[in-house]
Amino acid sequence: MLEIAVDINNVYKSFDGGQEFVLKGMNLKIPKGQLTVIIGFSGTGKSVLLKHILGLHTPTSGTVSVFGQDLNTMTMEQKIKFRTNLGVMFQHAALFDDITVLENVCFPLVEHRRDLSADEIIDIARARLKISGLDEKHYHKLPEALSGGMRKRVGLARALALNPDILLYDEPTTGLDPILTEMVDNLILDTHRHQKGTTSVVVSHDLLAAFRIADHVVMLDKGKVLLEGTQEDFFNTDIELVSRFISKGFRKD
Repeated sequence: MLEIAVDINNVYKSFDGGQEFVLKGMNLKIPKGQLTVIIGFSGTGKSVLLKHILGLHTPTSGTVSVFGQDLNTMTMEQKIKFRTNLGVMFQHAALFDDITVLENVCFPLVEHRRDLSADEIIDIARARLKISGLDEKHYHKLPEALSGGMRKRVGLARALALNPDILLYDEPTTGLDPILTEMVDNLILDTHRHQKGTTSVVVSHDLLAAFRIADHVVMLDKGKVLLEGTQEDFFNTDIELVSRFISKGFRKD
């Protein structure tokens, strides 16, 4: 039986006092240790769901549990500590522009690992950058001097800094050309394989990428889970919307 990393139980979310819901009774169990890709058309609730997993949004009703901890019952201080178990690679890397690559990766360690010396922090940051595949000659550059692919690698290294149990990727390939998209997909897959036991969750609109890298694919529609399972489950479904999504995003050879 699979262990569950994230349990979304009957979650509703409204931002206007209950007149209109973005999440409408969302139920989802994300398996521990697997690479899950959450897909769907724009406006289906993907990013809102991600922010619930991070504890940035509180459900209007329902519960969000991560490794058995109910986020609804946590204090703000507990949530801050909880988030050190999560690493996030943001859509546009979200690096600090005025500090170097190495300093960007050191930042979460400086903030949350006060038990480490400066030398230990630098050693860990260098190790994470090595995992992400960035050449050492770029470590002391500012982000503006890097290509888009390099910034993605730095963003991933920073997400890995605290050795998180869960890695979250927010639309990691949006706006990228096909070659860079494939590079980022391979980076996500290689990182998941390297970080044994880590649970990876990718929020994306890219069905091709989902089928290339995912152990578990979830499709959202109108604030609910429409279908989840393997690639074959998606190809064999009778759900018309899923079939249309596949026909637009992926052609089976």
